[in-house]
Amino acid sequence: MTKYVIIIPDGAADEPLDIFDGKTPLEAAEIPNIDRISIEGKQGIVHTVPDGMVPGSDIAQMNLLGYDPLQFYSGRAPLEAVAMDINLKPDDWVFRCNLVTIADDLMADHSAGHISTEEASKLILELEKALNDHRFKFYTGVSYRHLCVIRGENFEKIQTQPPHDIIGQKASKNLPNGKNSEMLCEMIAKSQQLFENHEINRVRKDLGENPVSSIWLWGEGKKATLESFEKKFGVSGAAITAVDLVRGLAKLIGFDLIKVEGATGYLDTNYAGKAQAAIKALEDHDLVFVHIEAPDEAGHSGNPQAKKMAIEKIDKLIVGPVHQALKKYDSYRILVMPDHPTPVESRAHSDKPVPFAMEGTGINGILHKPFSERNAAESGFKVDKGFEMMEYFLKTR
Repeated sequence: MTKYVIIIPDGAADEPLDIFDGKTPLEAAEIPNIDRISIEGKQGIVHTVPDGMVPGSDIAQMNLLGYDPLQFYSGRAPLEAVAMDINLKPDDWVFRCNLVTIADDLMADHSAGHISTEEASKLILELEKALNDHRFKFYTGVSYRHLCVIRGENFEKIQTQPPHDIIGQKASKNLPNGKNSEMLCEMIAKSQQLFENHEINRVRKDLGENPVSSIWLWGEGKKATLESFEKKFGVSGAAITAVDLVRGLAKLIGFDLIKVEGATGYLDTNYAGKAQAAIKALEDHDLVFVHIEAPDEAGHSGNPQAKKMAIEKIDKLIVGPVHQALKKYDSYRILVMPDHPTPVESRAHSDKPVPFAMEGTGINGILHKPFSERNAAESGFKVDKGFEMMEYFLKTR
């Protein structure tokens, strides 16, 4: 049986930057292991965000896992609800609820300085108590990422904006709009009143950390369902990630979730621990999906050096050891690809195609060059429908 590994350096694709003499972070980074996969195997580009859809990780990762978001997408928050074991009723609506920093009406930080889960939990619980409305139920996630379930209302026509895509823009111009948006805007306003002089924020300001000035509601949807991956592709799977979105998708398609101590979903994540967990998981699973959020967070922070460093750590501490371990199997394949670009200059997701590199049994090369956005495009190999990438990776001979 062939063993498969998919490694997702979230948001790693980018644009040429002056700080790197016209190179992208991928081109500037020392990535000998990914380069080896690209040179010995095949590289190309894949369109992970269908035309007309928002370039979110939910859409991109659903696509690359082999499920057409145009057919199956039901919103980001419902996927995270699956990860948090929230049993949504058919008429429930669930929203992603970020804790954010807004300064002078500008969205300054989508993560409120990557607030700790302990601090965030206190704020979320106090907000629910202050609202005192049986229709609203909040669920604490990790750091700045939380959920709000609303019962008995209809949000079919609502329009919301991801906070990480409006960094530096006026918050007041990006508030929810559409039917029942007044309810959401009122919740956001009440959170601002509650948080303004909160003790947690006084301490954070004293420490020079970004305060939590507001909640931000977005990514709405209703209960999600997807066909199991094993039934669809005939392959069993496991996923390694620190992000609820990916955990939810993985659970929804029947992947086993493997927890790694020290996996944070940020730049300080346990890279080596993820690699060792993946190598171990290959003993009992056909496919292991390894997701690393760090490059995306660096992109949203507008930090090119941090992004380059994260990519290098992924190459050295994850791709290298996992690729080497795969070679002990008679038949194997490895795929490395970002889910979407997160350019450091825009600090927002992009819908441009992303590069990929794959190597292993039955894969013949096209362009024997190091891995980069430019070289992948030069190869001439393009997958226009992202959900077809999985079938190609698993089945092509």
